[in-house]
Amino acid sequence: MDTAADERLAERLAELRVERGWTLEELAQRADVSRSTLSRVERSEVSPTAALLGRLCAVYGRSMSRLLAEVEAAPARLVRAADQRIWRDEATGYVRRSVSPPHGSLRAEVIEGLLPAGADIAYDKPDDTGREHHLWVLDGLLSMTVDGTEHLLEAGDCLRFTAETSRFHCPGPTGARYALVVVEP
Repeated sequence: MDTAADERLAERLAELRVERGWTLEELAQRADVSRSTLSRVERSEVSPTAALLGRLCAVYGRSMSRLLAEVEAAPARLVRAADQRIWRDEATGYVRRSVSPPHGSLRAEVIEGLLPAGADIAYDKPDDTGREHHLWVLDGLLSMTVDGTEHLLEAGDCLRFTAETSRFHCPGPTGARYALVVVEP
């Protein structure tokens, strides 16, 4: 994301908290994240990691893609590769491309994920929204843990799941590239 998008994301996260009437302390308890980290994220002093965004999205009851779409203009019918939103998690090296951005009238979205060898991302805040996920590994090897059950996926494998918790781990020796289709209930 660019600097302006980072600032819009920070503003949107602060708006979501205020809309619910929560203090930073209340959000920190709900998301199990330090108050100071949340404050720095909301002031756009630091970019949130994928894991932190996952925790906040779980607390706010929305997918990460929907949150990121809320800070962008409404998507066009055709989204050229050069115009697809890319978000990077500097802490893990994870790259997330919103191939078909979510839209209020649509129930599905397509995401491309690039996870470098050794990267490990846990989404440990329960997602009770009933979202259906279809994860299709395009290249590499991906260890996917869903609600405590590990699945080792190779290129071509597809895992369908609804999850309370999940963990993406790329054991290497090369990175993993996958497509993730998220379907809202």
